[in-house]
Amino acid sequence: MSSFSTSFSSPPFLSNHSYRDPSRVRSLSFLSASPQGLNLDDLCVRSQRKLVQSSVAVGDGAVITKSSPPADKKDGPLSIPSQEADKLLIEESNGGEQKSTVSITVVGASGDLAKKKIFPALFALYYEGCLPQHFTIYGYARSKMTDAELRDMVSKTLTCRIDKRENCGEKMEEFLKRCFYHTGQYDSQEHFVALDKKLKEHEGGRLSNRLFYLSIPPNIFVDAVKCASSSASSVTGWTRVIVEKPFGRDSKTSSALTKSLKQYLQEDQIFRIDHYLGKELVENLSVLRFSNLIFEPLWSRQYIQNVQFIFSEDFGTEGRGGYFDHYGIIRDIMQNHLLQILALFAMETPVSLDAEDIRNEKVKVLRSMRPIQLEDVVIGQYKGTTKGGVTYPGYTDDKTVPKDSLTPTFAAAALFIDNARWDGVPFLMKAGKALHTRSAEIRVQFRHVPGNLYNRNSGGTNLDRTTNELVIRVQPDEGIYLKINNKVPGLGMRLDQSNLNLLYSDRYSKEIPDAYERLLLDAIEGERRLFIRSDELDAAWALFTPLLKEIEEKKTIPEFYPYGSRGPVGAHYLAAKHNVQWGDLSLDQ
Repeated sequence: MSSFSTSFSSPPFLSNHSYRDPSRVRSLSFLSASPQGLNLDDLCVRSQRKLVQSSVAVGDGAVITKSSPPADKKDGPLSIPSQEADKLLIEESNGGEQKSTVSITVVGASGDLAKKKIFPALFALYYEGCLPQHFTIYGYARSKMTDAELRDMVSKTLTCRIDKRENCGEKMEEFLKRCFYHTGQYDSQEHFVALDKKLKEHEGGRLSNRLFYLSIPPNIFVDAVKCASSSASSVTGWTRVIVEKPFGRDSKTSSALTKSLKQYLQEDQIFRIDHYLGKELVENLSVLRFSNLIFEPLWSRQYIQNVQFIFSEDFGTEGRGGYFDHYGIIRDIMQNHLLQILALFAMETPVSLDAEDIRNEKVKVLRSMRPIQLEDVVIGQYKGTTKGGVTYPGYTDDKTVPKDSLTPTFAAAALFIDNARWDGVPFLMKAGKALHTRSAEIRVQFRHVPGNLYNRNSGGTNLDRTTNELVIRVQPDEGIYLKINNKVPGLGMRLDQSNLNLLYSDRYSKEIPDAYERLLLDAIEGERRLFIRSDELDAAWALFTPLLKEIEEKKTIPEFYPYGSRGPVGAHYLAAKHNVQWGDLSLDQ
């Protein structure tokens, strides 16, 4: 298996005299060169061995330092007494008893995200042996609930989707015994003090590391962070906070949120999660490009005609319209998921696999992007329709959505990167709800072959229109395939387009880990590569805020499209304007 050693981060007060060990830099993908492929075992064993060291690591490399906390930091996490940390490290390195623990608090534990994604992901990590020997999971929410009621709620969402090496029922029981619940208000110091007391009881004097997952509405992020930081931070280890999107509605609100969070946390304690960056095919994107000689030389304007980032859902808002109407498809999908994938796709080769080196290159891409023009954007909104005797509601039929809402449920846009590698190449984004299928994919359409010899006798096929295309299917049916022109067997000279196909379900026997599993594990380890840095966020909002402001000020009316269709016709005209055809509209996809 390819190298998968891990780098760790520290609380902000450990920031001097860092030393970065290149042997501990994490690789870009779980993929190995072996047929077995996705193997978490080596990763999880290493993760457990290094947990104590993570509490005294700097940035993204291993380091032990005796720095003291800054004098002006009042509400942030407390420091690790350096003598105690050194002592624990010595005991650990000498094979002594495990002295560290991780306490994971899911703030907003009664919500759908916690029930459907966070708790199942934590159980999957536990089942695979990725969590440390000693850990505690606490649910925190305003709802009145007992430990037993939390366990009953969580148990209904747990599945043993992983190959069953051990009895699943026993594993579930053991996991649920580690789950507890504390009722409290998100803005109550008193309630977080009570939580801190309970956490300390379970930590039992060990070196405590604490992770808070904010699965709550963004308007109460700051209150929860303030209380957790001042009343429930670790005294001896690290404290980290995972923040779910949305990170504001525009540049101004995003900047205000970041400024407020940094009153109580350092940047390296804030883990802004975008779960699409944890998906296997997105992680493999850089591996595909930088470790295969056949692709990297082609990755430029000389050979690539356009790149498409396509996201579609085959369902509507389904009662969540009140939330969605406040943001719309551009904020919900394009400004984060698709733009982050674009930055990974288009970035230059980073200096190393270090998180900061990779994120530096992503920021350069975002800052090189041309302002988005309204004429290069199409917005749409799905309307009700009847098919096969079944009636599908329109967006404004949702009782939580205003009847006169102009919020787009579909958007297509053409973006450009003004640098030497990508000058003139259109990067097309398309995202929508209530479309004909559910999918997420990246399509790279290459230029046609100059003076193609076979255009005259290709059996009617226009080879200028059937160019090579690399397709990376993120979901569902994860896979990578390359469209090539090929001779049809026979005595004549007839050509057609065929696929060189890597379907993950056929190639790899292990099931692909859920994105939340990978991202939770990264946060525990202090690996930031798949999380969004504040300057990345600023650059992303700087790109989309002027467009959003123009759409809203002009009250641009979205083009209506039927529920279950391929979206508004205007998206096809937009592609044609840039001499592009959407790749997902071809018969063979």
